Amino acid sequence: MREYLLVAVVAGVVTYLTTPAIRALAVRFGAVTPVRGRDVHSVPIPRLGGVGMLLGFAAAVLIASRLRYMSQLFQGANHQVVATLIAAAFITAVGAVDDFRELDPLTKLAGQMIAAGVMAFGGVQLSALPTGDSSTILPQPILILLTFVIVLATTNAVNFADGLDGLAAGFVAIAAIAFFLWAYQVAHQYQNASDSVFRTSAFVSAVTAGCCLGFLPHNFFPARLFMGDAGALLLGLLLSASTISFTGNIQPSQVGSQSAAFWVPIALPIAILALPVLDVILVVRRRGLKFWKPDRGHLHHKMLDIGHSHRRAVLLLYLWSASLALGVLMFTYVSTTWALTALVLLVALSAALTRWLPRWKRTRSL
Repeated sequence: MREYLLVAVVAGVVTYLTTPAIRALAVRFGAVTPVRGRDVHSVPIPRLGGVGMLLGFAAAVLIASRLRYMSQLFQGANHQVVATLIAAAFITAVGAVDDFRELDPLTKLAGQMIAAGVMAFGGVQLSALPTGDSSTILPQPILILLTFVIVLATTNAVNFADGLDGLAAGFVAIAAIAFFLWAYQVAHQYQNASDSVFRTSAFVSAVTAGCCLGFLPHNFFPARLFMGDAGALLLGLLLSASTISFTGNIQPSQVGSQSAAFWVPIALPIAILALPVLDVILVVRRRGLKFWKPDRGHLHHKMLDIGHSHRRAVLLLYLWSASLALGVLMFTYVSTTWALTALVLLVALSAALTRWLPRWKRTRSL
């Protein structure tokens, strides 16, 4: 655990310290988000924050390769961490170019697919699908196709969620922490050749959380710097790497609670990404085939429309994300009754605050 905490702290500190320099570069070379009709900021804000997070991730990988326990992730034929770093650098470069020049959707999609291919070639790919008390082995082409689908879905989900100051970074931090807790638990208990796969997932999750927490002081409302596509695509890729390397290699019987063995390996990734994925589904339904066309109909826009302030909307969406992710995670630690009770209470609290706080504020102002 100490080495995981160390690499997370390294990622956070490097991200935090390098971000001001990245902001200066963004201002100097014109990577600035103008004020558009769908935006909630009132002045142009520089973007390109993903480059700082990439530097944090790279620094954590370098430190990990020198640690006694973590260095095992770089030995032998295990290239997953290195492949993830290469893919992360590539997709951040694609996003950075978009932050400067506004790439067309097909070019960005091609960049995401190349990054997914780099990870798959390096071993970050589904090996099986968790079903029942075991895993179902599918033909290799199908598993690789599903790997690509997960990468594309996750990167675009995070990108769509990046609409309020600090929202996407907070979402991903919560998701990464939840995934780390689960991956670390199984990696600690399950000792065989697949242990390195679970430790890779735990490592990427811990470092991703560190990068997000290091970036949030610069990005929380009022933001001084946006992560831009460089950051949104990077965080989506890292989150998908954690999901693929863990869920695609676990035997459901390894989950702590046998009552949860069937569905937790599938439900936890869904819960972690529930709000961003729901936003993507609503976007596709609303926009049709031209789903990449921007508008002001995202979930975070709806939170503002019903009367929440910018900061409170972000905090409430954090609460929703944490309630779903941690609520499902509890099924692996406590009995089904207690876990279900906690999940229902957390969701009920989130719903009550979302609905009641604007009314309370209006009542006080009368």
